[in-house]
Amino acid sequence: MKKLFYKLKPGRKMVWKNAKSEALFSALGDPDAYVFTCINQTAEREELEEESRRISDVRPFMCVLRLVAREGDRVEKLTNAQISLLIGKGLHEFEAQKNHEVNEFRTKMRAFCEEKALERQLLPWRLWMEYSFPCDLEPCCSPHEEGNNKKKNTKIFVNIKFEASEVSGFSLGCYSGILSHEPQASSLTFQHYLFDKEQLCFPEDYTLQVNGRWDFIYGDHPLCQFKYMFSCLRNGQAPQLTMVHHSTISKYQEEQGRMSNQLFQSRSLSRPPPLPLKKVRQQVVSGNTKMSIHIVVTELVVQAGLFHGSELLCKVVTSSEVTVRSEPLWDQKLEFDISVSDLPRMSRLCFALYAVIEKTKKPRGTKKKNKRADCPIAWVNTMVFDYKDQLKTGEFLLSAWPSVPDDKSDLLNPMGTVEKNPNVDSAAGLLIRFPNIRPHPLYYPPLDKKNGDASAVSKDEVNVSSNCLLRLKEIMDNKNYTEFFEDEKELLWKLRYEVRERYPESLSKLLLITKWNKREEVVLVLLRNWPDLPAIQALELLDYSFPDPSVRSFTIRCLKKLSDPELLQCLIQLVQVLKYESYLDCDLTTFLLERALSNQRIGHFLFWHLRSEIHVSSVGLRFGLILEAYCRGNIHHIKLLTKQNEALTKMKALSDIVKSGSHKMTVDDLKLCIRQESYMEALSDLLSPLNPSIILTQICADKCRFMDSKMKPLWMMYRNPCFQGEMVGIIFKNGDDLRQDMLTLQMIHLMENLWKKEGLDLRMIPYGCLSTGNKMGLIEVVKNSDTIANIQRNSSNSAATAAFNKDALLNWLKSKNPGDRLEQAIEEFTLSCAGYCVATYVLGIGDRHNDNIMIRETGQLFHIDFGHFLGNFKRKLGINRERVPFILTYDFVHVIQQGRTNNSEKFERFREYCEWAYKILCHNGILFVNLFAMMKAAGLPELTSSKDIQYLKDSLALGKSEEEALKNFKVKFNEALRESWKTKVNWMMHSLAKDNRP
Repeated sequence: MKKLFYKLKPGRKMVWKNAKSEALFSALGDPDAYVFTCINQTAEREELEEESRRISDVRPFMCVLRLVAREGDRVEKLTNAQISLLIGKGLHEFEAQKNHEVNEFRTKMRAFCEEKALERQLLPWRLWMEYSFPCDLEPCCSPHEEGNNKKKNTKIFVNIKFEASEVSGFSLGCYSGILSHEPQASSLTFQHYLFDKEQLCFPEDYTLQVNGRWDFIYGDHPLCQFKYMFSCLRNGQAPQLTMVHHSTISKYQEEQGRMSNQLFQSRSLSRPPPLPLKKVRQQVVSGNTKMSIHIVVTELVVQAGLFHGSELLCKVVTSSEVTVRSEPLWDQKLEFDISVSDLPRMSRLCFALYAVIEKTKKPRGTKKKNKRADCPIAWVNTMVFDYKDQLKTGEFLLSAWPSVPDDKSDLLNPMGTVEKNPNVDSAAGLLIRFPNIRPHPLYYPPLDKKNGDASAVSKDEVNVSSNCLLRLKEIMDNKNYTEFFEDEKELLWKLRYEVRERYPESLSKLLLITKWNKREEVVLVLLRNWPDLPAIQALELLDYSFPDPSVRSFTIRCLKKLSDPELLQCLIQLVQVLKYESYLDCDLTTFLLERALSNQRIGHFLFWHLRSEIHVSSVGLRFGLILEAYCRGNIHHIKLLTKQNEALTKMKALSDIVKSGSHKMTVDDLKLCIRQESYMEALSDLLSPLNPSIILTQICADKCRFMDSKMKPLWMMYRNPCFQGEMVGIIFKNGDDLRQDMLTLQMIHLMENLWKKEGLDLRMIPYGCLSTGNKMGLIEVVKNSDTIANIQRNSSNSAATAAFNKDALLNWLKSKNPGDRLEQAIEEFTLSCAGYCVATYVLGIGDRHNDNIMIRETGQLFHIDFGHFLGNFKRKLGINRERVPFILTYDFVHVIQQGRTNNSEKFERFREYCEWAYKILCHNGILFVNLFAMMKAAGLPELTSSKDIQYLKDSLALGKSEEEALKNFKVKFNEALRESWKTKVNWMMHSLAKDNRP
């Protein structure tokens, strides 16, 4: 049985071969007309359409497969099976919802994504190349202005060859180009593209392939900005460029097109008819009918509030208390102090269930005092209007989410999801009834049917004094605002036209003070003529405080200006704010899918950001539907992503074996496991999830190992013939949430780009990090590097004195960089140390010991392991172990000064780098605050509310002048240097704890 069904496809052929000797063989049809079925781990019948899967991956409930005649369209079923396997959620789960909103969203998004796929097939070969293999470019940099930073250009030759044996109009062989390198400006200048007998030119029908990678350079992209070329030059390698004719690319494009066409043709005859036109709707009428609901079944006490984003629309109401029993039952009407006609379109009804308990407290005196306390149990939210704009009526059973707040003021959770808890067996149930206000359905009127700006005061009617304008300017200039006083709110509303004309970037402030139950139509009419905002400033409007569809539509209009590299820089945040959307069909979802289907690199990372949280109950349905839609729009990408998913599944299996306590596993045991055929096949020949431009060609079992830390991360090494003998390494972690590391490294990468745009290359190493699932993910291996702790321990006989050996780092760099290379290594150390000093200070990175600061042999210093940020520094026995703003020890200074105590010029230049880098970040402070604010939805322990971002606002000196900000940073710089001995003591204690030497 094991041999027969080792793979499904050979197994079926073998069944037909053996059946030839049977009497009824002639009654069998073609093998392709049959399919294997099994009972899977969820006790459901599953058709195994994906025939390349192994039985060990299918994991049937019993080791029995049944061969049955196919029903329905095979291509469609095969695609559905592949998508289900890839996204980790069966498509039958969506159908089982029996939810009209889900069904309409799937139909609409499928049509949208398949239309995009058909458009992509018709692209000219160059445009198709830009989609499939987008260039990874360096930020545009201005030349460095500091004279002491100028470096002479170094030149290298680049070999360019043709893929074909004969090319019309060109001589065969290798052509030479010259690249000039300006290190500080981070730029390359390609002085000669390709020359023939007559002229210097770039062939129109050719493109350049770099080192065999599927990264292409096009004629209109300057080679000076291509990251891989720049990386080769940094590492002293000669890039190998190959001229590839467009016919080769066209064949590749046609091959992918055939896969999509098969699916489209298979369902063209079975497509459902178009949705019927919406009927004429009865709109919500004006009047004084109060908003009310009936609580039918609940547990204990219910609190309810009506919210629009973060704004409470009216006073919270609370039900009467009931005696605790298994199923408390009453029929109580909760009435809100707001008319139905005043409800905003995105009104959200938030409930909290809590128990009132008697809490015994013994004060200093002898008398005891009883105190009542509220114990939160659960919360749940629901929209007042459904996805079709209809006011809800009738009964709704809401499955609640467990509560974790500490006090009653936090019981209601308007920021939370409006999805019901799918774990109905373990969730508290709340049955509510919306009243029938009218005998016919009521709909929220569209904006063009409302009264317009009737209640607004026109600009001409407002007498604006100079004092008012001066006060308005003060409010607008305060970038560190948290809330407004009543007089400030009145002034902002009164001068809203002035805000639109003079301070359009402050739209969020106006929206925050808008009374949505009274002024909704006013501000939305005002929004129609609001000038578009820069995309970076518009990001904050995606917060849950701004739920109105018109506001979010305006925001997406602004975000469409983002270039692909800029979109990639904030893609993590855009995925997170999807959690704030109240309905499945929204502008943000369409925008992300459209951009993902226009650039496969964006599609790759959108897939993994969604896939990594598919296990989260509150977003599993939404993320699963978006993933399905993306796969429908890029059938070819399913194959590439499935290969990555299979490799990750094998890595997790290896990790589970390593971490299991059944027996002590050695590194040799791990290598033996990897050498198995099934592991070698699954772990080789895939695109790296960390960077889809890198092909992980061949797993090298002899170089793989697992690390000594608690979660036993796997150290996986790959050979790649395109990298001239160098190996590529990735670390697989199973058991740690990598999203905080991923966010921190994203911010460091953003800082690096901002610095480079100003001509400052601080030689940062924002290594790759990607969360791929529930507490698991990948980290890029930075080769030829070691921790400061190891370098110090290896240079000392005693762990107690290792941290105080100021010569250890410099001696290590000397050993790795003999002769003239040492000066460049020290320069690399100086630049990178400046960058990480500023980055760790601004981000408030904690737990900075000598085991999570590393140095490359080239001299670059970099930090790893970002478990604490935003000023959440590590404490031991209630004592703060980290008492410096950032790490700047005297052994770092010793390296910067090249080992000479009187070399103050080098140290002052280092100080100038730090100050320059800090000023650049302060100029872009709002961007960092917005990106962190968007991550509140991620549920990271150290980033859950606006209060957590206050550290960032303070470190970036928002609201202060450049002079004040710089003055404050100089104080922190001097403090870090003066108090560095405390860092050394902390490192010594860490080294003693980690020292394994006898």
